[in-house]
Amino acid sequence: MIRLVRELYQYRGLLLSLVQRELKARYRGSFLGFLWTFLNPTLHMLVYVLLFTVVMRQNIPNFPFFMFTGLLPWIWFSTSLASGASSISDRRDLLTKVRFPAQVLPTTVVVTNLCNFVLSLPLMLGLGMAYGQWPTWHVVMFPVVVLIQLTFTLALAYILAAINVTFRDLQHIVSNLLTLWFFASPVLYPFSTIQDEQARMLMTALNPMVSFMSSYQAIFYEHRFPDAGPLMALAAISVVLLWGASSIFESRREEFAESI
Repeated sequence: MIRLVRELYQYRGLLLSLVQRELKARYRGSFLGFLWTFLNPTLHMLVYVLLFTVVMRQNIPNFPFFMFTGLLPWIWFSTSLASGASSISDRRDLLTKVRFPAQVLPTTVVVTNLCNFVLSLPLMLGLGMAYGQWPTWHVVMFPVVVLIQLTFTLALAYILAAINVTFRDLQHIVSNLLTLWFFASPVLYPFSTIQDEQARMLMTALNPMVSFMSSYQAIFYEHRFPDAGPLMALAAISVVLLWGASSIFESRREEFAESI
């Protein structure tokens, strides 16, 4: 993992250049262009608001804002995995022509989506203020949660990207699993609505996104600090997972150019 971090720092200029290119190219040619950064999560929110306030009524105060606090980081996570899985296999042009640092490609995907997440935050904060939910000093924990999620997402992106080079069906499997994962995570409902204590403990243990979603909701919606125990455990797991992911990625890196 240390080697991976060192190489990413070494190629930070290239990484920044690729992220900038991705951000510029993402909506190039579309009429609304950069505004889609805000419109995509807004349209997602409107669909779920319609579903859960009209069709399936929820008694959650300020439900659109509650949902948005979890929806934005989920979009960052899910889009990073869906695109990250094919980030190596789709870039044969770069990997076969020059000695290109392959580790930059999954990182570019994750960081690009992180930028979109950060750029969408004013929209979330504005929605909260419209409901009288002003940010409190608990937001000091926000960068900590983001850093832990970044580590966790990078680890999964590296693993998926490395395996997908030889097992191309993986990217399609991931897209379908993310739908199931979304509904198993407390984005559309508070985690507190699950009354069974054993079920809550099992979900927290098996689904890391429970702690992430609950942490964002604690900071912005409940105006308190996230629960330290689950978050610190997730931080440790994320570091170990990134170490394992970097080992898998390094062991397969020499095969990438030949396999694709």
